[in-house]
This record gives sequence, structure tokens and C-alpha cells, in this order.
Amino acid sequence: MHYILVSDAISEEGLAPLLEMEDAEIIQKRVDDPEVPLDKIEALLVRSATKVDEELMEKMPSLKIIARAGVGVDNIDVQAATKRGIIVVNAPDGNTISAAEHTFAMMASLMRNIPQAHQSVKNLEWKRNAFVGTELYGKTLGIIGLGRIGSEIAKRAKAFGMSVHVFDPFLTKERAQQMGIISGSLDDVLMNADIITVHTPLTPKTKGLLNEQTLSKTKKGVFLLNCARGGIIDEKALAKFIANGHVAGAALDVFETEPPGENPLFKFDNVIVTPHLGASTKEAQLNVATQVAKEVKMYFEDKPVLNSINLPAMSKDIYEKIRPFHHLAKQIGSMLSQCVKEGVNEISVTYSGSVVDLETTYLTKALLSGFFKNRIDANVNEVNAMLTAKERGVTVGEKISSNTFGYSNCISVMIKGDIRNYSIRGTFIENYGPRIVYINDFNIDFFPDGNLLYIQHIDRPGVIGRVGKILGDHHINIATMQVGRKEVGGEAIMILSCDKPLDDEKVKLLQELDDIVSINQIIL
Repeated sequence: MHYILVSDAISEEGLAPLLEMEDAEIIQKRVDDPEVPLDKIEALLVRSATKVDEELMEKMPSLKIIARAGVGVDNIDVQAATKRGIIVVNAPDGNTISAAEHTFAMMASLMRNIPQAHQSVKNLEWKRNAFVGTELYGKTLGIIGLGRIGSEIAKRAKAFGMSVHVFDPFLTKERAQQMGIISGSLDDVLMNADIITVHTPLTPKTKGLLNEQTLSKTKKGVFLLNCARGGIIDEKALAKFIANGHVAGAALDVFETEPPGENPLFKFDNVIVTPHLGASTKEAQLNVATQVAKEVKMYFEDKPVLNSINLPAMSKDIYEKIRPFHHLAKQIGSMLSQCVKEGVNEISVTYSGSVVDLETTYLTKALLSGFFKNRIDANVNEVNAMLTAKERGVTVGEKISSNTFGYSNCISVMIKGDIRNYSIRGTFIENYGPRIVYINDFNIDFFPDGNLLYIQHIDRPGVIGRVGKILGDHHINIATMQVGRKEVGGEAIMILSCDKPLDDEKVKLLQELDDIVSINQIIL
């Protein structure tokens, strides 16, 4: 049974993908509720209210995935999660439209004094001349950060007849030209924009990005908006520039501390504020909840998650292409771990054929997670697999080769152990599935799944029959058998797929047979 904790308010409609799981218990309580079995929780779903820090993770030793129903993850210690092998996912596009629309609504309200005029009329006043506004048409909008939300705002600004200047170090000239916007440095945006809106994540580099120094570079009479993350604009510096008239007005949906309590900005009539409503639409709340619920469900179905913060993100199309190789890589890693029962110094992975066009680093991490999963007493997955290898002194190499050994794709792995080396090669064949086609100089062909017996023996008549008899005498059915040899009468191997695993007593009986060199029981 998988225990999943939903510690912030998320509708049941949004949780529908998880509620469909028969092997999951969904607990909808605050994380500090004494009735919550913290030691059993494997998945944690949060919004912005729950702070997921290292201390909380220490109390949740079974935690494997944290899902943030929204874009920002500044309430989650991603570094601490990564160290523990905990996947962190978010919903990067579930609230894009809502956030973009709210930003534009705030912009229009700020420029036309709508909240102030609204309150005046409700106070039975009629002061038309007191609320003369400024048109958006013909103005220069400066956007700091052209991600999903910034891009949507740029589209709307163009429709309003605005000129758009953008600062985003990752924006290519080609994309800027396609969008009809002007890309420049931060100083360029600050000096040219009539209105500036920020749309970056909150990081050490962006915290206080608009401060006393940078605000001094803006036009006199500039308008500022922050509907992204509190702290990107230094609130004390902003209050100073509004007080001296340099900044004509500001619209804030987010704050450095939420709720903000007493704030010097609230005394200004030309500052409009909302209580973090950027994603607060019915559509957005449903979208982000459903998106992360699906991610958690995919994780428990052993499928790669699509929107991980600490793993490479991938589209659905790429996921469908990489999925069979992801499974194959994990199976290869697990097989190697169960066969090489000694210290390992180096793991070298070589990709060839069509697989080289995919995210091979992700596949290498999958292979390592399969290798370390049952080898050490810690949660190891694609998130912390490389770190785990480094901590244990295992060198990991990855390369591309043109030699496909006659297959359309290949994943070849060489392990250097304390005593010996070990090599294995796998491929994925369309409409046929994953196959292991080579082990330690033996060509073979078998499906890597279930309860396998990997037996090394001398190629003599009767060996296979004696193995089959012992298994039959103990009511162990052989589903499939594959054999390989180098030469007649020399070294040989057999791979048996059985309906159930063997206990130690039966493995010992097989090991005592004449001509048996070694036996490895592999459970995949």
C-alpha cells in the first residue's frame, strides 16, 4: 500500500488520478497533524502553504516524491530532496494562462486606477478627474524572464500595441525575432521600459533583483509589477522610489513574507495589491492538481515523470520514445547488481544505434538506480544515482559508438569489479520488447523479467537435463530456457525463467551438480 499525504487544500476532482489507484491510501491532513503516519508517507502533495525542509524530510524516511501543485518550488528544499533521492515535481504550465491573465489585469488596473476609482464610487464619490489614467497602447513593456508566463504576456502586449523589450539570458535571437520582441540586457530593459513586469523563479541570483541600485536605472515615472514570486523586488527599495516619485506606481500579487502584515507599501494610493491570486482560478487549480496527481501516479507505476525539478524534463513524445529504453536500462542495472557480488570500481555504458538520439544521461542514471537499488540501504533513483556512485568511489563513464552489433539499438555495459570484469548488452526490438543479447562473451537472447536463473556450466550432455529434473522434482515450472556456448565441450551458459523464485536449499542442490560452475538467481 502506498501512503500519499495531501497536506494543502486540493480538490478531489484534481486528485482523481490518485483516487483511482487501488493500492494507495490518500491522506488529506496537515503535515503536522499527529494522526499522520509520517514514517510511512511515500508521496507528499503540497501547494505553497507547506514548507518542505530538511527537518521534515528527516521525519519522512519513506518519502520518494514531492509534488508541488503549482510552478514555484521555493517552499521546498530541492537540494536536500535530491541528496535523499526524492523526486520533486511541479506543474509548470497548469496555471500559465491564469497567471498571465492576472498580470495583465493588474497592469490595466494599475494604469487606469481602477481599484481606487472603484472604492471612490462605492464611497458615493464621483471624482472623474482624480483618476485620469495612462494608455497601454504605444508603451514599452519590459519583461524580465521570458518563460511560459512571460511569453503569454508578450503575446497579449503585442495585441495591445505595445513594444516589448525582454531580458532573458536564455532567449535566442531567432525566437525573439519570431515573437517580434526586442532582446537585451537587464540594463537595456530598465532604461527603456515604461512598465516592467518580473517573471523569473526566486533564486539566490534573482532575490532582490530590482533593488535600490537597479531601480535607479529605470525611467522616471516607470510602473512595476510582480505577480511572480515575492522577494524579486526589494520592497523597502520600492517604497523609497515610490515615495520620491521616481516609480509612478506598482502592482503586487506576491510579497517577501506572506501574509505580509504591516507593509510600508500599503500606505501609497498608487500601489495596488492582491493576495497571491495569480493561479487562483477554478481552471488553474484543477489543472495543476490533476497534473501533479498524474505525475505521482506515473511514478508509482514505475514510469518516468515528465515535470521533475531535479531530473531532466521531457515531453510526452520524448517520454514515449525513451520509455522502453528506460525500463531496459533499469533491468540491466539490476541484473548486474545481482550478478556482481563484489566491490565495483567502474561502470562504463556505451550507446549505439537509434538510442543515441535520446537523453542517454537519463538512461545512465536509470541503469545506476537499478544497480544500487538493492545494493545499499538507501533510496536510490535517477535523482541521486550519480551522487551515490561518486560517494562510493564508483567511476561512471558514458560514450557513443557506431557499432550496433547488428541491432537497430544497443546499450552495452562493462563493470570493473575488485575481482573480475563483467559485460552485458541489451536491445529493444519493436513489437518484440527488451532483450538481453550478450553476457560475458556469450551471445544469448532472453527477456529480462521475472525470476531468472543464470547458470554457468561446462558444455556436456545431460547438464541441462539434470537441472530440469531438480526443478521438476521440486514443482518449479520452467517458463523459458535460453542457452549459449563458445565451443563444443567448453564454457556454456543457460538462462532459465521460472514461475517462482528458488529458496537457498534448491539453489544449493543445483550448485552441487557436476559441471555446474556458478549460479546466480536474478529477480527482476
